Amino acid sequence: MKSVIPSELAQKAVNTIKMLAAEMVQGAKSGHPGMPLGCADLAFVLWMRFLKHCPEDPSWINRDRFVLSAGHGSALLYALLHLSGYSLPLEQLRKFRQLDSLTPGHPEFGLTPGVETTTGPLGQGFANGIGMAIASKMLAARFNREDRCLIDHAVYGICSDGDLMEGVASEAASLAGHLGLDNLIYLYDDNRITIDGSTDLTFSEDRGRRFEAYGWFVQQVDGHDHDQIEESLRLAGEEDTRPSLIMARTHIAHGAPTLQDTSDSHGAPLGQEEIGRIRESIGWPDEPFHVPPEVRDLFEERKKELLAEHRVSLEAIDKARSQDPELKERWDAMMEKRLPGNLESALLASIGAEPDATRVSSGKILQAAAGLIPGLCGGSADLAPSNKTMIKGEAVITRGDFRGRNFHFGVREHAMGSICNGIALHSGLIPYTGTFLVFADYMRPAIRLAALMHLQVVFVFTHDSIFVGEDGPTHQPVEQIASLRAIPGLVTLRPADSTETAAAWAVALRRTGGPTALCLTRQGLNVLDRAEYPPADNVAKGAYVLSDCQGTPDILIIATGSEVHLALKAQSVLAEEGIPVRVVSMPSQELFEAQDRAYRESVLPTAITKRVVIEAASPFGWDRYLSTGGLMIGMEGFGRSAPYKVLAEHFGFTEEGVLQRIRDTFC
Repeated sequence: MKSVIPSELAQKAVNTIKMLAAEMVQGAKSGHPGMPLGCADLAFVLWMRFLKHCPEDPSWINRDRFVLSAGHGSALLYALLHLSGYSLPLEQLRKFRQLDSLTPGHPEFGLTPGVETTTGPLGQGFANGIGMAIASKMLAARFNREDRCLIDHAVYGICSDGDLMEGVASEAASLAGHLGLDNLIYLYDDNRITIDGSTDLTFSEDRGRRFEAYGWFVQQVDGHDHDQIEESLRLAGEEDTRPSLIMARTHIAHGAPTLQDTSDSHGAPLGQEEIGRIRESIGWPDEPFHVPPEVRDLFEERKKELLAEHRVSLEAIDKARSQDPELKERWDAMMEKRLPGNLESALLASIGAEPDATRVSSGKILQAAAGLIPGLCGGSADLAPSNKTMIKGEAVITRGDFRGRNFHFGVREHAMGSICNGIALHSGLIPYTGTFLVFADYMRPAIRLAALMHLQVVFVFTHDSIFVGEDGPTHQPVEQIASLRAIPGLVTLRPADSTETAAAWAVALRRTGGPTALCLTRQGLNVLDRAEYPPADNVAKGAYVLSDCQGTPDILIIATGSEVHLALKAQSVLAEEGIPVRVVSMPSQELFEAQDRAYRESVLPTAITKRVVIEAASPFGWDRYLSTGGLMIGMEGFGRSAPYKVLAEHFGFTEEGVLQRIRDTFC
């Protein structure tokens, strides 16, 4: 805002933000009032002077992103969104933390207009913002040129002591500094108070020097001095080689006569008496959720300024699209996540008939997908040669050059997942990650939040079982697949061969409303002949009859991944013995459960009670498909260090071992 805001009016606006936040928490009888009161000055200056956004068009592509990484301070964000003119009426502030309100306890993406990401698990928002900043740089590299600037927005955020304590923030900050993300500006709420008390209890390093070592531009300001805040934000905006951290020394519950600077104000209502004392000290009316008319007018004026910027931006985009057909085609394809109608057949055409590990076939499929989908990008946590996640012929994202589509995330699984969530949140790109399945444990918070936010992120996990072999139980996933299946909204696929892998990638690329995990083998597998077996596109149904018998089956075998081949061998031998067997490939429980009852019954008839499940992983979660007396051939403990064929023999994942278990149980 170019005009000078009188200090008295600015203070009244800050007090409005503070009182709305305090009253939201008090009305709900739960919440975190200390942070909103302590950060009201920071937020006011940022939103009134710098943040470029449009309340009437929250999805404007060139808006600045605001990430409240300290999501426990959600009341601050809701007050700002309401005052700024988003579709968040005062009545919703009164319903703070209540069922079906637009003001949940922590900000939720997709629910509240203007909320850019779901935050609350500390450090995650911090890393999401870095992903957004990367995405902004990537789109700018693709669509800007000397005579036009379509993408030039920044990412701002407020982070807390808790955010900086979490390891994911350290990983993400390191990568942000390495990449020189000068479009990233974080305000650090340095109030030195946590739930347990003073940060002196646990947090004594020099945070400023730490971030300088990461390669950040660090400033220190009084978080309640508007001139200092404005100047630091101006300097951060002018910085053109580094991300910025503004260490704002604040006071938690600022202005609360008896609770300022106390841990008691962190996670509990201030109480009516304390709110009364605040009202008295600032001369505030005894009227809950009071907004002075002059404060409304101030925010309305800011909204008009922003609408003008919004209009200019959209006009520039429309002009570029109308004058440059090639740009229009690429822009629309990326923003719409456009896919070719022949996606499945195109991906299948990228593989051959020779045996391949599904991680290897996935790498081939990725090349085909990248040629069809310009927004597909991603990388690996220092495992690209093993994960097969490099897009050939494309550059790597590096400091100062964001034209590529490949990432080197380094050994940073925590940050990789959260950064890719931020890329997905930004729009225009479809990110994927790569690591060993056992390290999904390092990524679980990001995977869970991707599912909660319905983000299209493809999580590529290779080395999917004990058949990793010699690396031993530290690297052999056993419980990871079951734990991924437990995450609501995540589709987990464990394909049986190259053809199922192609179909699984097609599922992931078509799933715009949620994340997908692909679990892929290290060892080679024969390719199922689709002239003999049903088409691989049945993978989209989660499970299908891969090989049936004549007449009614006596035994039904369900298998996933590499163990499907064992099931087929067992079926063949049992058929020779006069025992009819149906083999079902079930790459995804979640997709199968989404089918109608008639289809599920056609694949797994209730009448067939002699059932076997084969998966070289924890049996957890398979009970729903096994009737009483059914047979689970899985892993009840950890693996061992040995060549994978030795492990197969040792743990009974051989033709002879499977047949013996089936005969002992049913014959």
